[in-house]
Amino acid sequence: MTPAFSLCVYCGSKPGTDPLYAEVARKVGHWIGSSSGQLVYGGSNNGLMGIVATATLEAGGKVVGIIPQSLVKLECAKTDCTELHVVDTMQQRKLMMANRADAFLALPGGIGTFEELFETWTWRQLGYHNKPVGLLDAGGYYRAMIDFLSHGVAAGFIHDYQMELLTIGHEVEPLLGQLHRAAAALHQPLTKTS
Repeated sequence: MTPAFSLCVYCGSKPGTDPLYAEVARKVGHWIGSSSGQLVYGGSNNGLMGIVATATLEAGGKVVGIIPQSLVKLECAKTDCTELHVVDTMQQRKLMMANRADAFLALPGGIGTFEELFETWTWRQLGYHNKPVGLLDAGGYYRAMIDFLSHGVAAGFIHDYQMELLTIGHEVEPLLGQLHRAAAALHQPLTKTS
């Protein structure tokens, strides 16, 4: 059965210091699973990554994990994914994640999460895809970054239209509902590489 919605989630391989981050990851996974959706993610069983994947499975959703061979042991690959793909490179991982998703969402995370978010957002503004990109500012984790992005607009390096391509929310259900609705008519693969 084809999932109703395939969401690529970028998030930390650590749980973070605030229990709210884990709670939000569980809520995201529960929403995906209870909405007959599919999670696409980096394939780790650690941190927020493992939490969102486990919650998706527990709520009846499908989980597609994609992990480079070099990270299988380091990040503890989640072997009970519906599909677990072990690839050769990070580039293959990111392209496959993008192709399997209808939309993208960044939860709290570190530099890997930042890199994935900014690359996917850049791909959208360059026309490599037209899938919605969301940022969940759980507990104000991204507040300083959002302020910095506004500074980039004021300084003339980021355009307002680029900011409009990033959907920012503070609560799980409204943001995921918005991404789901925006992606409903979009089922296109990523056809270019950066």
